[in-house]
Amino acid sequence: MPTRREKIEAMLADEPGDVFLRYSLAMEFDKEGQPDASLSRLEELTKEEPPYVPAFFMSGQQLARLGRITEARAMLRDGIDAARQQKDMHAAGEMSELLASLGAAGE
Repeated sequence: MPTRREKIEAMLADEPGDVFLRYSLAMEFDKEGQPDASLSRLEELTKEEPPYVPAFFMSGQQLARLGRITEARAMLRDGIDAARQQKDMHAAGEMSELLASLGAAGE
């Protein structure tokens, strides 16, 4: 029986550009305890044109969980900018709340 990740990878073989499938794969890597693989795939999504806004939020959460607070803050700030450009005020608000919870160091 294929794992969830294997199923997603099979779907990606057919649709390699599918942003949601790529995001789902990153989430599976995180669930499997592979944060570097997850973060790498999320970072790719933040560089899309347009960037995939949920990838910034998930990256920020993962980085914070790993204790990489400075990187988390930077990712969230970039995500807030991307969300505002895409007029996604809900996502910008969620990332702003997480950023505030991490403190304002480095500003």
